[in-house]
Amino acid sequence: MQRPHDPERPAPPVAYCVPWVIVRRDRAHPVVLNAGREPVDFVRAFREDADHRQVVDLWGQVLPGETVELCLCASDPDEVAVSVAWFRQFDGLEYLWRFVV
Repeated sequence: MQRPHDPERPAPPVAYCVPWVIVRRDRAHPVVLNAGREPVDFVRAFREDADHRQVVDLWGQVLPGETVELCLCASDPDEVAVSVAWFRQFDGLEYLWRFVV
């Protein structure tokens, strides 16, 4: 249902574009690139290895244009799903994004 524009009402927030790009030249060592315009803080990557043990990589702050290489040698590239969690400086919220190789 449409309603009239209310100039007193604040505009909805602009959607946040996930900053990550995955470079998959080597399936066992994908490279995660921060293609965003802002640094992201307390970045962590979570995945399971082939023995179903949880693996956590702590990357700290990742600057725009910076890359981090994941080592998935102990995982099955056809089965692994990687979750990346981070905080934005802009709003202090935590974000989570998953990808497969």
